[in-house]
Amino acid sequence: MPRTTRTALTAAATAVLAAGALVAVSSPAQAADGRVGVRETVCAQDLYVRTAPLGAWTGTLFQGQTFLVEQLDGDWVYGFAYGDINRHGWVQDGWFC
Repeated sequence: MPRTTRTALTAAATAVLAAGALVAVSSPAQAADGRVGVRETVCAQDLYVRTAPLGAWTGTLFQGQTFLVEQLDGDWVYGFAYGDINRHGWVQDGWFC
């Protein structure tokens, strides 16, 4: 195989691998359920804190803020919302990193 062909193939293979690595790094995090006793990080862009499941809104947690899960109840978790809120409340489960 001529040297220019090998160089071109090597460059093409390197570009494909680099593009694949970029896609793997830029993939969004998968959201997960909360675990009792764990201070979870919010993966959602925003997550409403409520007085009860489907209750009144008391504040919003934003991506990167944390929530200490104290109790599970179906699709909802109760605990302490850190960040701007700093109080107990309920959030919809499944939005943690």
